[in-house]
Amino acid sequence: MTEPKTRPTGEPVEDFLGRFVEPRRTEARALVELMQEVTGEPPVVWGGDIVGFGQYAQRYADGRQLPWPLLAFSPRAKELSIYLMDGFDGRQALLAELGRHRAGKSCLYLRRLSDASPEVLRRLLAASAATLEPLRIR
Repeated sequence: MTEPKTRPTGEPVEDFLGRFVEPRRTEARALVELMQEVTGEPPVVWGGDIVGFGQYAQRYADGRQLPWPLLAFSPRAKELSIYLMDGFDGRQALLAELGRHRAGKSCLYLRRLSDASPEVLRRLLAASAATLEPLRIR
């Protein structure tokens, strides 16, 4: 079995965020604050381009279990990628209230953080973290 590429790197989060230009850096810092409040966990750089909070046991189809962040995001140049690992099932009403976005299976994409309602985003993040709580690694 190969070692996963996406794992904690030990890079200081502020160093990682310092690589981005404004306004993306400010948006990333706001997401750090929000996700830290929701999870109660400090930010950790994963795989060199993701900031994650807490850990849960991600289960794969082949039976493997590997640690993965409860909540995470990547401040990419074009969009903010926000990872909600339990997906969006049952959360269509919240997505409808969120504001301008697009969503994949477990990723929420925002061109700008200001495109999203802060309260609705907080509720989405909290619901995702609560769903994964039973699988949390302490």
